[in-house]
Formats: sequence, C-alpha cells, structure tokens
Amino acid sequence: QVQLKESGGGLVQPGGSLRLSCAASGHTLTSYSMGWFRQAPGKAREFVIAITRSGRSTYYADSVKGRFTISRDNAKNTVYLEMNSLKPEDTAVYYCAARLDPYTTATMSFEYEYWGQGTQVTVSS
Repeated sequence: QVQLKESGGGLVQPGGSLRLSCAASGHTLTSYSMGWFRQAPGKAREFVIAITRSGRSTYYADSVKGRFTISRDNAKNTVYLEMNSLKPEDTAVYYCAARLDPYTTATMSFEYEYWGQGTQVTVSS
C-alpha cells in the first residue's frame, strides 16, 4: 500500500506561482497513475489534473489548462503540480491521489484508491 504526502502549499498573491509535491512511500509510484484534486470550503472535491505512469499522457481540467502542469519523477517517487498565474478561485486544499491502473488517466475521485492528507493553497492579496 502506498502512502502519499503533499507539500508546498501556502499563501500566494494573485498571478503568482507555487509548486506542490506529492511524495510516496511504501510502494513505488511506477504502479500508479496519479492525479491532483482540490476542495474549496463549502464545495465538492474537484478534479484538477492527472498523469499516467509513463508521464506521456496527461489530462487537465478546463479551469487550469495553460496554467497548471503535472509531472512526475519516478526515480524520486514524487509527483509535482506546477501552478502559475494563480487566481483567488484556485484557493483550496489540494490532494494528490494514486490509481492502480497505471496506463490511463481518470477524473473521478472514486477511481483513485489512495489519497494524501492535502495541502492548503490560498491565493489572496
């Protein structure tokens, strides 16, 4: 079973950037495709971005296209979420998730078996 831990969240001004990391332990990430989700106060958890095991296939929510990038370093057992041109509406707790099917991306939270505890991102002036 894999354990996931997010880091890199914080307070940033609108237009700024942050890079989140998701470090895995207990199992190699090469067995999983990965995703990032977020949940704002009073709202449902929503899909942000996903990547397959190889990194050759990614999928983005429309709201983050052109601003967010997902990548992974399987040697370091870590997945990254690079967030640029941040907006106040990006404020949320961000979660990384692992999916046992390593070959396809997925956008629904129930398709992911393992979750981190989340890291807060606040975009505010």
